[in-house]
Amino acid sequence: MLITLSLLGLLYVLLGGVIVAAGGGLVVMVALLGVMALGQLLLSERLALRAMHARVVSAQDAPGLHALVERLAIQADVPMPRVAISDLPVPNAFAMGRSRKHATVCVTTGLLHRLERSELEAVLAHEIGHIRNRDVALMTMASFFASLAALVGQIAAFGGLGGRERDSGPGIAVILVVSIAVYVISYFLMLALSRYREFAADRSAALFTGRPSALASALRRLEAAPQQDLRAATSMQAFFIVPPRATGALSRLLATHPPTEERIARLAEMESRLQTA
Repeated sequence: MLITLSLLGLLYVLLGGVIVAAGGGLVVMVALLGVMALGQLLLSERLALRAMHARVVSAQDAPGLHALVERLAIQADVPMPRVAISDLPVPNAFAMGRSRKHATVCVTTGLLHRLERSELEAVLAHEIGHIRNRDVALMTMASFFASLAALVGQIAAFGGLGGRERDSGPGIAVILVVSIAVYVISYFLMLALSRYREFAADRSAALFTGRPSALASALRRLEAAPQQDLRAATSMQAFFIVPPRATGALSRLLATHPPTEERIARLAEMESRLQTA
């Protein structure tokens, strides 16, 4: 994860350097950066809940679910997140929010109906792990700069970055090429980072519950879910604990999550170490 983040940082420094060297409009870029960052911080959680047809529930609405989340939050030493339920039949869960203090754990009714209590606890622990590890903020930051690179490329394509005397010069062409390259490379690095964070959240869940086998069992059950259910919310699959299955080398490279069998193998190894400790 450190290597991937370092590479992302170098890419964005390179992009900024090229924009400055080519005479790009710094005032415009800073203004765009500020507006996009503010909008992403304030609106991303609300938009995600709306996309999943989810509603925030109180302890009175879902006492059992609230109790599980609260206990896991105490074990993870994080503030109690908001709890939301999506009425979609997709058996999955995800965490979102800009910080530990402003986080939400969302589960679908399909998940609540499919899993045993120990499996549900393990899945919730996985999502709490994302919150503790600040994965949501990390991925938001990474995706924001990739989006910025794409925006820079689009503006450069229409000659809108520099002054009038430079709009058609070689500087704009350089910005366009570098922006496209940064976006493509950062896209693949973000996918790799996303896969790494899933392993980290699995490990956190195993430590919080002391039962790696419970999460492994939940992953097997979710992996066996009907694919038509999982594809019902494909646009949100990056948030899910188990997204639609990917097959083939290219699909695995483009996946936001590592193969489930690999995650289960690592959990089995953790279970063995805990039993012998």
